Parts: sequence; C-alpha cells; structure tokens
Amino acid sequence: MALPNDPIMLYSAVNMKLRDSYSTLEELCAAEGIEHEILTDKLKRAGFEYNPEVNQFR
Repeated sequence: MALPNDPIMLYSAVNMKLRDSYSTLEELCAAEGIEHEILTDKLKRAGFEYNPEVNQFR
C-alpha cells in the first residue's frame, strides 16, 4: 500500500483497510509492509490516534 501524502486521505485509506480487511493495526502494517511507527506518527501529527477497541484512527 502506497501511503498517501495528504493526512486526510491517509486517515481514510487506513481506516477503510482496517474496517474491511484487518482486525488490528499490527496486522495491517505487517501485511501491507508499512512501518507501524511511521504510520502512527504521520496520523498523530494530523490529530488522529489509533483506538484498538474500535480498530480505527480517530
């Protein structure tokens, strides 16, 4: 998965993948070859944090 540069597009794409295909953020990162820390840092800078209880960024 190529990460979109725009934080809103990234937020949307990641949440869609989490909703449709992966039960955890770790699973998504492993399957898609994404560095967990890079992804969470990009989204955190945009104001979003991962909530494992609902398996999405908010």
